[in-house]
Amino acid sequence: MALPLWASCLFSLFVGGLAQPAQEPQIMRTDCYTGVTGTIYEHGALTLSDGDYVPFRRFEGHVLFVNVASYCGLTAQYPELNALHEELKPHGVVVLGFPCNQFGKQEPGKNSEILSGLKYVRPGGGFVPSFQLFEKGDVNGENEQKIFTFLKNSCPPTSELLGSPDQLFWKPMKVHDIRWNFEKFLVGPDGVPVMRWFHKAPISTVRADILEYLKQLKTK
Repeated sequence: MALPLWASCLFSLFVGGLAQPAQEPQIMRTDCYTGVTGTIYEHGALTLSDGDYVPFRRFEGHVLFVNVASYCGLTAQYPELNALHEELKPHGVVVLGFPCNQFGKQEPGKNSEILSGLKYVRPGGGFVPSFQLFEKGDVNGENEQKIFTFLKNSCPPTSELLGSPDQLFWKPMKVHDIRWNFEKFLVGPDGVPVMRWFHKAPISTVRADILEYLKQLKTK
């Protein structure tokens, strides 16, 4: 008898030992390049819930882009991202999430299944994201979303290592590629990327970095 999608995903997650790259990063955060050409305001994406196209110019202020997955060991970051989004909104910072299935096949469901999976399975307990989620798509490779091409090319990678090839599902692989689920990019009000975080960077570290950055902006 075939297992339900959520059950088969949890079984695969257990067998694979969460299937995350085992190597430790050299750094948790990198500062993005200066003199970047272009902005996020040239791009947009379709919302997960209803498929409406949203231009990123709608988000004035700072934007934190996160590639997310429902069956990752780091899926526990979801409630923390909710809290971060609510705390930083008064400071003009919003979180945007982009489900992706390229890392360990940890976002296997259809767009219509993702919110239910988050609510009842992982994190479960009735969880509902307070920040905007967009339709599932690629963040690396031939079919990567153009917004992620821009973000990646604007910032150095946070690790020299990509991870285990048998858990990475895209071609061609490039040096600036996202390493795993839950990498994060902070973009300033001018639409230009500011910082990039390694996927295992604690949300508390991301929060502290953003608040320090905002504090420095006020003193300039």
